[in-house]
Amino acid sequence: MSPLDRGVRGGGRRLLVAVAMALVAVAGYYGSHSYDPAAVAGPSLRITPQQEVAIGLQAAPAMAQRYGGLSSDQQAQRHVDRICHDLVEKTDAKGTPYDFDCHLLADERTAGAFALPGGQVFLTSGLLAKLRTDGELAGVLGHEIGHVVARHGAEHLAGARTAALARYDPNDPASRRNPAVAALVGQLTHQRFSQRDELEADRIGSRLMSEAGYDPRGAAQARQILRAGCGPEKNGGSGEPPL
Repeated sequence: MSPLDRGVRGGGRRLLVAVAMALVAVAGYYGSHSYDPAAVAGPSLRITPQQEVAIGLQAAPAMAQRYGGLSSDQQAQRHVDRICHDLVEKTDAKGTPYDFDCHLLADERTAGAFALPGGQVFLTSGLLAKLRTDGELAGVLGHEIGHVVARHGAEHLAGARTAALARYDPNDPASRRNPAVAALVGQLTHQRFSQRDELEADRIGSRLMSEAGYDPRGAAQARQILRAGCGPEKNGGSGEPPL
């Protein structure tokens, strides 16, 4: 797939997120690939990749709204899209069941980045303004993609509400409106990853950067910038500087 093709697909999904924010609607989606994420995540989870994608898309509007909505800076969004494309299409991440989209948010005061299960990745304008090189941006996005590939958000969901997940059908709108599922979605906007999760996301992100042709040292440089300029901690963090 060319960068242009991916940009069109990503732009369409961002439009869906924006519409959902305005209408307080729920988006459902699922995809299938031969890749088995359990090989990365370890023991099998009682949540399918299809459920991860659907729940992540369902939570995306609320997550975006919390940080001022999607950025109107199309040039900056295209920059994020280009790096995101490289990290997915040129690496093993392409073989996962997830269709990654990297969204730039309007919030200029918060320096943060985070990911939802299924491939929705977010970066604030405040953080982007602090990053000086493509390598640093790749370090941030690679780390967040690493959380998705390792299924860290899915582990939180599976551990919290196994019964709700057993009844959740991504293709059934009524299932998505279930109060227990709504509670799951609400948890995603406040989840925090463990130090173990953060270190694993670092390792995966560095590998993806290398495969995509970026210097993995960019991730360390991004962490230094965040420690020096520290805004509020990111969602999904562990108490470390946001990444």
